[in-house]
Amino acid sequence: MAEIGKYNTLKVKKLVPFGVYLDGGDLGEILMPIRYVPLDAKEGDEVDVFIYLDSEDRLVATTEKPVATVDEFAFLKVITVNQMGAFLDWGLTKDLLVPFREQKMRMEVGRWYVVRIYLDTETNRLVGSAKIDKFLDNVMPDYERGQEVDLLICNQSELGYNVIVNSLHWGVIYKNEIFKPIRTGLRTKGYIKKLRDDDKLDISLDRIGHEKLDDLAQQLLNALGEANGYLPLCDKTDPETIYRELAMSKKNFKKAVGTLYRMQHITIEENGIRLVRS
Repeated sequence: MAEIGKYNTLKVKKLVPFGVYLDGGDLGEILMPIRYVPLDAKEGDEVDVFIYLDSEDRLVATTEKPVATVDEFAFLKVITVNQMGAFLDWGLTKDLLVPFREQKMRMEVGRWYVVRIYLDTETNRLVGSAKIDKFLDNVMPDYERGQEVDLLICNQSELGYNVIVNSLHWGVIYKNEIFKPIRTGLRTKGYIKKLRDDDKLDISLDRIGHEKLDDLAQQLLNALGEANGYLPLCDKTDPETIYRELAMSKKNFKKAVGTLYRMQHITIEENGIRLVRS
């Protein structure tokens, strides 16, 4: 059965001058406007489409791809505000409505907000909510240390950055553990550092334990190869220079150097490190 707010693979049921009708199962026939129809479309063909309600509350199918689908979070820009609420650009012809009741504070045109996209079951409309707390931490976290997770970077705090983990939980990345540029709205991978006694999650942007050292050592090895086998970086080099050259902290640089040295991949010189050529 076709689902509103998600991608669906549907069969072409009939062709009409203004598009095609797709077989939506229990949802009935769904119009795919002609501007989205493949030139060689014929009855029986299958097409991948996103389904939502248009401005006249009719079910339509589109090949346009929204920034996020139902039950996902997104960082979106407000295009306009009227008596119904704020309308945000999410990649479709019809903007996403965030009603006033779903705004933590009145949204302003031109500003960006993290919202949750959900289906209003009474109207079948896709709407957004900026009250994201009610969608998170409703199930017990079940993670292992070092587990890879999907992150959406949210607001900055005194501790660092609050992040949404796997669209289910809040987590935090501490500011003294951030060694690469991040920003609100960024989607990236992260790793479970700790599940605290209060069920809150501490998150790392780098792999945990030995896996992390292996990745860092490989990163340094790659940098040496690109630099013709020598880097003028050593224990005396200031952290800013190391970060500028390698995008890693001085602490991680020293660990990577130690790993490569023990494996006899490098020699350590007075003012730098040199790759051992095989």
